[in-house]
Amino acid sequence: MFPIAAGLVRSTGGRPSSWAATGRSGGVSRPPYDSLNLADYVGDRGDDVLTNRDRLATAVGSSGARTAVMDAVHGAQVATVSGPGVVAGVDGLVTQEPGLAIVALGADCVPLALVGDDGRTIGVAHCGWQGLVVDVVGSILSVLREHGSGVGFAVLGPAVCGTCYPVPPDRAREVSRQCSTVVSAAALTTCADGQPGIDVRKGVRARLVELGVEDRVISVAGGCTVEDPGLFSYRRDGVTGRQGVALCLADAAVDDLARMASS
Repeated sequence: MFPIAAGLVRSTGGRPSSWAATGRSGGVSRPPYDSLNLADYVGDRGDDVLTNRDRLATAVGSSGARTAVMDAVHGAQVATVSGPGVVAGVDGLVTQEPGLAIVALGADCVPLALVGDDGRTIGVAHCGWQGLVVDVVGSILSVLREHGSGVGFAVLGPAVCGTCYPVPPDRAREVSRQCSTVVSAAALTTCADGQPGIDVRKGVRARLVELGVEDRVISVAGGCTVEDPGLFSYRRDGVTGRQGVALCLADAAVDDLARMASS
């Protein structure tokens, strides 16, 4: 199934945004990257990665030649982009460029897509447990606000669940120290063997709500990466690919799309 989830988000007076979330299927990569690996840094064939990225971009109304992908570093830096390419050293991308697909990747961490409520600003981010600690969610919402936008819709892509992500006690304590009580309570759990666990996706959702995003506009796409063999998981497989979320502002405005649909 490709994509595993997708949708069109309309905005009053602005442009609609198309989004898509992926799993393993629908691409051309060979094992162990089979088949829709989107990462060019895991050992996969470069041409196959480009083909897969083009398929994802097409699903949101763009193309591989009009796609921006971040080279995430588990930090809180966010870049505003207006053209395609790989953006190094950031864990968030924001754009107001119609037709430009922006992509966040993950293979246990959370790929996150944010559609602005202004009809002209969108963003994607990558968040693992370190992203919770350094608050990449807060950083990308801050950049959206700098562009005059709030969040009208959010998608949290596939990620490891808390019970499948046991961590050392000091890591759980760091989340507790650095994150708010609300975020810590949502993210921290106890695994079956008694070890602490971190559910990053629940933490991301709690942080979005804490920052004023309405819970009703937040969607979850895909299940636990460790439990679902249809998803890439670094924790489960070691050598593997990356899935992701893509987001794109439509080239045409809402009124133009409506006229096209009725003609």
